[in-house]
Amino acid sequence: MQFGEAVKLALDALWANKMRSILTLLGVVIAIASVITVVTLTNGAKQFVTTKINSYGAAVVTISKMPQTFMTIEEYLEFQKRKNITLDDYKAIERGCRACVSVGAQRTATGKVVYGTQSTTDTTIRGWTWTMPPISNQNIVLGRSFTEAEDEHSAHVALVGADIVNNMLGAGDPLGKEIRVDGEAYTVIGVGEAQGKMFGNSMDNWVAIPLTAFLHQYGAYDENASLQIYVDTGGGGEVMDSVEDELRTVMRIQRHLKPGEADTFNIDSSSTFKDLLGKILNSFGAVVASIAAISLVIGGIVIMNIMLVSVTERTREIGVRKALGARRRDILLQFIIESATVALVGGVIGVVLGISAAKLITLTIAFPSVVKLWSVLVSLVVAAAVGLFFGIYPAHKASNLDPIAALRAEM
Repeated sequence: MQFGEAVKLALDALWANKMRSILTLLGVVIAIASVITVVTLTNGAKQFVTTKINSYGAAVVTISKMPQTFMTIEEYLEFQKRKNITLDDYKAIERGCRACVSVGAQRTATGKVVYGTQSTTDTTIRGWTWTMPPISNQNIVLGRSFTEAEDEHSAHVALVGADIVNNMLGAGDPLGKEIRVDGEAYTVIGVGEAQGKMFGNSMDNWVAIPLTAFLHQYGAYDENASLQIYVDTGGGGEVMDSVEDELRTVMRIQRHLKPGEADTFNIDSSSTFKDLLGKILNSFGAVVASIAAISLVIGGIVIMNIMLVSVTERTREIGVRKALGARRRDILLQFIIESATVALVGGVIGVVLGISAAKLITLTIAFPSVVKLWSVLVSLVVAAAVGLFFGIYPAHKASNLDPIAALRAEM
């Protein structure tokens, strides 16, 4: 039997028994669809987060009170006892780190912004040093950023995100307009480049003011007043390691820590976040792969059972084929191809449904998704392999039928 003829017979059998075909394909479709959906979403999340991590530059490290990764409750409570990162720490690093290309600091809060009759209560208020926009790769598309003098003298000037311009400031030039940030007046001097959404939340609903002005307004010494310090090391690898060592030395001297005492601060680099992301996605992928494997096995067993039913129903057909000269291997090949085709069709449907589900999630909540060709190809190959594996026993049974007994079988 020709390969094309075997495939045509398999498709005809699927079409002739639609309900049985749906039930046969269901396990494979669910398994492949779930894998494609998760892989597409995780690829999108990985690409998005990697892009955002790199937006601070691969050479940027952060100094913070607590680790920027997951921790246990016990670790969290212990880290909470640490001293806050203060403006004095920032200035000490600025003075003492000779290898640092640039040093910036940030503190954030959520506040109310008012312009005329328009207001918002969930805007991110960023306290930035004048060096932060370049370090964070926040392009100013209109106007200008802070100056060093404005930062030092707590000037009431502000940079705003695209949402503030579009939803509050209205038509016309936004520069020079006065907004009130939690009751304090600030003059808009620059507009940041639109960043879009992340997981359904806008990244453009923000106002940035000089850090010194932020500290005067929101307080510098309450328990939640810890800063984050960002350092551009100017390079990766050994350069970054050297700068991290220097930063650790400066911070330990600043905090009067004795040799052998544990650090009371954390230094993290972009590689820290990438490694964490990789571990999370790998663990998540392993769980999904396990669930998908179970679904594929169940789907394969269903295919095997349906093919056994098909062999029984087509016993006389097999007898006729053998009487007309079909060899044992022809019958074996026919049923193996049919089984693989059934599984492959399920795989194709699963791929389409999986991609559709991922894109629907993207449209609904703006969760990033990226379709990778390798994931589609691997899914189809796995689906066909399941069909081949679970089709061997029914095919073997069909090929071993005695032609005389088969011809006597009732239709």
